Amino acid sequence: MSGTEHPIHLSDDPRIGNILLTEEQLTSRIAELGAQITEDYAGRNPLLVCVLRGAYAFATDLCFAINLPIELDFIAVSSYGATTRTSGVVRLVKDLDVDLTDRDVILVEDIVDTGLTLRYLRRSLEARGPASLEVCTLLAREAADLEGLGVRYVGFTIGGDFVVGYGLDANEKYRNLRYLAVFDSSDTEVR
Repeated sequence: MSGTEHPIHLSDDPRIGNILLTEEQLTSRIAELGAQITEDYAGRNPLLVCVLRGAYAFATDLCFAINLPIELDFIAVSSYGATTRTSGVVRLVKDLDVDLTDRDVILVEDIVDTGLTLRYLRRSLEARGPASLEVCTLLAREAADLEGLGVRYVGFTIGGDFVVGYGLDANEKYRNLRYLAVFDSSDTEVR
């Protein structure tokens, strides 16, 4: 970039469309999820496993909303590469640092779409012998088989639009929006 060019501010980016969920809506729903998890896990110390990178903002706010002693660890997988469509192949990028044996584990996801990533993660984590394994996702597609995938906690159900913000990205950008917005990916391949 030359000295005369200026980066586009997020508020001026024409690819960011309608706001799907405001910061206030996200905060309110996450408080409800945190209260439900607090009630469901009373007397226990759950381990939250955050799926990087998309779930980091959600997992952080969810931790603050849970009124229990919790632990947090991170796992990273990839199934998208540089496109808006899954490659159909999931690969582990970063593994957990803690042992899951006999632990109450809550897998924290940003979005349940096709279920490909979630199935992979469930198999991997269940093989490690947790006492229990539940899934908490911020977003779920209307078409997702939540019951078949074993998703217990859902923040919001959305349609098929590609969304960015609040941790979700387009080619590693837009994660820092405090809201979720529809993203126009028609002119570029992003994710």
